[in-house]
Amino acid sequence: MPRFLDTHKIGTATEEQLMELQKSPPDEYGVVQINMLYNYESDTMYCILEAPNENAVQMHHAKLVYKCDWITEIKTTA
Repeated sequence: MPRFLDTHKIGTATEEQLMELQKSPPDEYGVVQINMLYNYESDTMYCILEAPNENAVQMHHAKLVYKCDWITEIKTTA
């Protein structure tokens, strides 16, 4: 399945909420969280996800009330 990298504001999400999201099964859009990188000081978050397509990534974030600043398909070594 394709992998995507996106960025958006972290907002009010706690580390505990991020850890729970990381363990979530694929959602109704087929999106799986692979990794999340974040910095509270800069209110910045990067997500690495597996998803069928870019639209699925957008829908996944919209249901969590996040608007991605950008999304790109990526290749990874792991």
